[in-house]
Amino acid sequence: MDEHRLGLQAVLRRVYAKRGQRPVVSLKPRYEWLYLFGFVCPETGQTYWLLLPGVSIIIFNLVLAELAKALGLGENKRIILVMDGAGWHSSKKVQVPLGIHLIFLPPYSPELQPAERLWPLSNEGIVNQDFKNLRELEKAQSEWCLKLVEGREQVRALTCYHWWPKLAA
Repeated sequence: MDEHRLGLQAVLRRVYAKRGQRPVVSLKPRYEWLYLFGFVCPETGQTYWLLLPGVSIIIFNLVLAELAKALGLGENKRIILVMDGAGWHSSKKVQVPLGIHLIFLPPYSPELQPAERLWPLSNEGIVNQDFKNLRELEKAQSEWCLKLVEGREQVRALTCYHWWPKLAA
């Protein structure tokens, strides 16, 4: 799992245009943010997304509780959550629900985190768009994340490293 900051500053990508014409993208940078929490099972490509107004220990506790509830985790169903060592992940105030086991990656090693590979995919639904407010951004990002939930093979191709442990049959 990992978090990604989204804001009212446009995500720009190259686009095709007619020869001799320049593409025009409307920009009005503003400094308001949402945070996309992304969970992925690299082996299956299954994703789970939460779009929230910030990151903190309190919010992270809510995220873990929501994940455990959504996946039906508990005594008989467990997952291992691989994450970086952000302060809101590793604080003693973090309340880990039954069924979730946290494993922390070494510092400064984003290349080991499969969820880091989700962010270019998650941005594709909002590229070259100028959103008037966070509500518009949230709507567009939510719709895109629903499409990504269905695109398991695309997600799996990006996140399932050759060295990633295989699921038990």
